[in-house]
Amino acid sequence: MRELGLEPAALFELLRILLAFALAFPIAWERARGHRSVGFRTLPIVAMAACGFTLIGRSVADIGAEGEARVLQGIISGIGFVGAGAIVKQGTSVRGLVTAASIWNAGAIGAAVGFERAEIAVALSLINLISNLLLTRYDNQNQDEDEEEVEGKQRDPPDDTFSRK
Repeated sequence: MRELGLEPAALFELLRILLAFALAFPIAWERARGHRSVGFRTLPIVAMAACGFTLIGRSVADIGAEGEARVLQGIISGIGFVGAGAIVKQGTSVRGLVTAASIWNAGAIGAAVGFERAEIAVALSLINLISNLLLTRYDNQNQDEDEEEVEGKQRDPPDDTFSRK
């Protein structure tokens, strides 16, 4: 690898970034398959970016546990901002909360890989994917029952406290 200008440490970092991508991709597939608000690209890119920020932060000489905590804090805040963009209010309903949580989880996956805690990243990926696949059915069944109960009843008008007049 040295012929290509890559040191072994750089190769391991590249593999970590690819692992973060690979662990977030099934979640992205599930979100895109269900026509959710983000497609295949967003979650893997978030995971790669979180992993990259973690690797960069750890490469700074002697940042210690406090410095690593600050890197993690920045990742959490930044990805929370990105996830907030996936949340949309439509009338009386709010959509995109699961996608926003999945975006945040993708960041946690990437950070875990960057901090060399692949077992945590794998667990986060599997639990997120299984939750999205299995609990969506349960959620849809409850939503259908709720709609049957409301049928024939007039809904409250949307709150337009913040609308411009």
